[in-house]
Amino acid sequence: MCEKHKEYILSKQILRSGTAIGALVREAEHAQSKADFLNKMNIALKEANETEYWLSLLKDSDFLSEKEYNSIYENIDELLRLLVSIVKTTKTRLNK
Repeated sequence: MCEKHKEYILSKQILRSGTAIGALVREAEHAQSKADFLNKMNIALKEANETEYWLSLLKDSDFLSEKEYNSIYENIDELLRLLVSIVKTTKTRLNK
């Protein structure tokens, strides 16, 4: 498999999972219930985690430089922390 094709496949995966995060958060804004909100945010968290995975693969495969990776990683790491906090807080409030 040529290098360009491998890069295309990895880039396509990161684009899919990365854009899913935003779509799920937007859906959660109009959730039908708190449980529905939690479900959508949990899925967004899973997509963010998957995006981090694809990002790591792009770096490990030398399709991204260390500088490019670090720049993008800071954003996905912050997003993961935010989503984890939202999910934890929502779970706590649902269990009251």
